[in-house]
Amino acid sequence: MSRRSALMNVMVGAAMKAARGLRRDFGEVEHLQVSQKGPSDYVSKADQMAEDIIFEELSQARPGFAFLMEERGYIPGENQDSPCWIIDPLDGTTNFLHGIPHFAISIALKDKGEIVAGVVFNPIADEMFIAEKGTGAFMNDSRLRVSGRTRLEDAVLATGIPFRGRCSDEDFALFSAQMSELMPNVAGIRRNGAAALDLAWLAAGRFDGYWEKNLKSWDLAAGLIILKEAGGYAKDFNGTNNILETGSIIAANDKLQLPLERVLKRVERDFKK
Repeated sequence: MSRRSALMNVMVGAAMKAARGLRRDFGEVEHLQVSQKGPSDYVSKADQMAEDIIFEELSQARPGFAFLMEERGYIPGENQDSPCWIIDPLDGTTNFLHGIPHFAISIALKDKGEIVAGVVFNPIADEMFIAEKGTGAFMNDSRLRVSGRTRLEDAVLATGIPFRGRCSDEDFALFSAQMSELMPNVAGIRRNGAAALDLAWLAAGRFDGYWEKNLKSWDLAAGLIILKEAGGYAKDFNGTNNILETGSIIAANDKLQLPLERVLKRVERDFKK
């Protein structure tokens, strides 16, 4: 069983408080007032209210910290070196608005250039994924570990299918080429629509690998430390650890990360010839 630090108690408390409103509004999703933020990118009152709650809770608990949030953007801390909360109050908004119970609250803390703590909470499944640097990853107090599969042909992979407003024609064509290469050679590919949960499920061994492009830092930050603390590996498509900056990721366990990376990068090289 995990023993939560004071910091993690603050993060979990903020996520649970915001989840109350999401559960309520999810039960009456057809009555939500929804505004369109951009092509295929919707923001609901529930999303905004959850972010307000998280912002208030974390501001009170840790005054002076900076914030990077999906809706409000960047809010500086008391100095340029202040730790920074990275928040997605509702990852999987499209699922939420369509009554699909696969979405999450994602909260991470970045300090001195690295993610040191993360929470991903699916309030409908009541699954709380947490991790702090050097202490392991847990789901509802059960220790997490990535899967032990060693062959791509046995692996179930997760990804995000590019959609209108979030990718170019070239990006979509590249993704199609990647899918054509991988589909006949793996056990399955899933697209569930919430990057934070994809990473948490990878950490839990439900998925064996994951790749995606065109993501934001709040989509990835919390899930990355949960994956790392569960023994997983991740790089961006440039082969570096600058995942939050590039918004691209290739992730898996220690046996599958390199084979998956090789396939995806080979397809990309061939596509660009």
